[in-house]
Amino acid sequence: MIGMDGGDKCPFSFNFDPASFKVGDTVSYRVPKLGDFPFAAQIVAVHADHLEIVDPGEPGKVMRATRESRPVVSDAEALA
Repeated sequence: MIGMDGGDKCPFSFNFDPASFKVGDTVSYRVPKLGDFPFAAQIVAVHADHLEIVDPGEPGKVMRATRESRPVVSDAEALA
């Protein structure tokens, strides 16, 4: 994402450390059916075994994601 618009900095500051995830952090998440394409979302809830995230493109849709450095959202949930 760095330099995509000709600039030097990415417009997002991502947290890739699952141990330090907190509400309000921005994460880069993946959807299996879409390969390794990165999406950005904000964490709205942190649980021991998963996250709840919201993609800014769909602010009313809360998605369950895995708790790993680049969370995964199921195809069914992300593409519904």
